[in-house]
Amino acid sequence: MKQSIRSRLKTRQRRVAKRIDKANWNGQSPMLGTPAVQLELADRTQAISAGGIGVVQQLVRQLDLAGSINQQCPIFRFHLPYSEADHVLNIAFNLLAGGSCLEHLELRRNDEAYLDALGAQRIPDPTTAGDFCRRFSKLDVFALQEAFHEPRLKVWQQQPDDFFDQAIIEADGTMVETCGEKKAGIGMNYKGQWGYHPLVVTLANTREVLYLTNRPGNRPSHENAAVYFDRSIQLCRRAGFRRVLLRGDTDFSQTTQLDRWDSDNVEFVFGMDAMPNLVELAENLPDAAWRKLTRKSKTTRKTQQTRARRPNFKEQFVIEKEYKNKRLKKEFVAEFDYQPTACDRTYRMVVLKKQVSVSKGELKLFDESPYFFYITNLPKQTHPSTVIVKQSNKRCDQENIIAQLKDMGALSAPLHDLVSNEAYMVMAALAWNLKSWLGLSITEAGPPVAKQIRQTDKRRVIRMDFRTFCQSLIQIPAQILSSGRRLIYRLLTWTPSVETLFRVHACVSRPLRH
Repeated sequence: MKQSIRSRLKTRQRRVAKRIDKANWNGQSPMLGTPAVQLELADRTQAISAGGIGVVQQLVRQLDLAGSINQQCPIFRFHLPYSEADHVLNIAFNLLAGGSCLEHLELRRNDEAYLDALGAQRIPDPTTAGDFCRRFSKLDVFALQEAFHEPRLKVWQQQPDDFFDQAIIEADGTMVETCGEKKAGIGMNYKGQWGYHPLVVTLANTREVLYLTNRPGNRPSHENAAVYFDRSIQLCRRAGFRRVLLRGDTDFSQTTQLDRWDSDNVEFVFGMDAMPNLVELAENLPDAAWRKLTRKSKTTRKTQQTRARRPNFKEQFVIEKEYKNKRLKKEFVAEFDYQPTACDRTYRMVVLKKQVSVSKGELKLFDESPYFFYITNLPKQTHPSTVIVKQSNKRCDQENIIAQLKDMGALSAPLHDLVSNEAYMVMAALAWNLKSWLGLSITEAGPPVAKQIRQTDKRRVIRMDFRTFCQSLIQIPAQILSSGRRLIYRLLTWTPSVETLFRVHACVSRPLRH
């Protein structure tokens, strides 16, 4: 970042800090006034609300993402006028710029400043974008996801050595409900919900979506999961990860694949259903085999330690209405060796027993002791049973990723059949991956203070919710100027995240390290 820009950012920061300081109140009240407003239309000045989209474009250019898409996913015989990458990036940029569905492309294509910012004469309209998605076959969708891997590997190659210690791959299914009666390929699940049931495979380290495949709503969660696990393992080993760990809930135990993965030095932690034979084995364990599981306190901030604890109004309501109330009292863990029917070797079976008190109103009814099982090949010396339980619980973050994909509009079904909706989901999920790649693009080199700031920014961008990311780093008003062969985004406001945006831009503007 240039010293002049850094100085101006600091000046803006001091000015805003002085303005919002309570000690500098000028006596105005009420604060939100209602002045007379006059609307005017600028003659020459062009501005967009998504000024951060230019940094995303720079990342796309640095990674040659468009070239990879056009080369590995040929849908058109001729590019007249749009290429495959034009369509894919158009859908992803729409979500980054504040859209949430195909129809919002119409707003983008009628925004002259937005077109200037993308350096485009025009962009596809919603109908043309939908027609592009309908051209895809299952193999084309798979090829498109493979095309994303070349840029992904370029981003991973810029990371420090400890990044490649272990890759944690997770898979889960989720229901995408739809009220459309004429959408081909829909199905009804056991809850009576109509729609699709996509499988999402993610990398927990960076929260990226590695693979996404669409299925009818009545298909089981684990269907074809082993295929995409294998592809993800190959990708991570190609990138240079020294260890690979697979995680999944009880629907992904994959007992027919465990021996093969274990022979291939792939580690795994999968949940197992509490089948009668497993419950019997757990109940017959001696008392000495059980250890108490201690969880971290939910109170993490120091300010919370001095505050009085607020009452639990939800529990008060349950007691008042005399609903059945379950309270967790204690947790215990143990383990035993177990050989699944589909396996030729024995694995560790970690069992979690919970002591649950069941009451109704003020009357205690009885105690329950449900069991939860986890199968793993991780060594006992480095991963005791308590660590296995906590390792499996960390998989809950994938639920957050899937929720983010739904909130941003990536997991939706705007088109007429299974495959076209799968193609749209994959293109829209690229917007989420671009967020992760921008965070990973922040280099960690430099003096200790600067290095710590960059590491903090890097973690913060990767962990951001999609809407927070868009509000902080993308949807910043900017004036669009064309000067010679350069396209200039002149930011029109200062927010605390603008400095991070300049830092990211500096990183994606330089050549990649080979």
